[in-house]
Amino acid sequence: MAPTLFERIIAREIPSTVVYEDDDYIAIKDIAPKAPVHLLVIPKKVSTRIDEISDAAEMGRLWLTAVKVAQSQLTDYRLVVNVGAGGGQEVFHTHIHVLGGWDTGSAVGFGG
Repeated sequence: MAPTLFERIIAREIPSTVVYEDDDYIAIKDIAPKAPVHLLVIPKKVSTRIDEISDAAEMGRLWLTAVKVAQSQLTDYRLVVNVGAGGGQEVFHTHIHVLGGWDTGSAVGFGG
């Protein structure tokens, strides 16, 4: 199976703007942002979709990392996960979107 787009980014085969990295996760700026700030928090361990992660500690670390990344860039933010093609997922490697930076009341989607 060919490496995912995100595996290629992690391997530095494809350039990206990295805003955070540790042994288990990388966070990058989205190349097609849907918000003034749009980051992707990506586990280095590959799973196709978030509901494939069955280990509670692994799931917790992913969400805690997403919050850490979000708080390093924003005061207020939205965390979004698309699961499967029908849920809007375009890259089939688990990731969490960090969105923010809107003026009050101008966020797209829920609550805006």
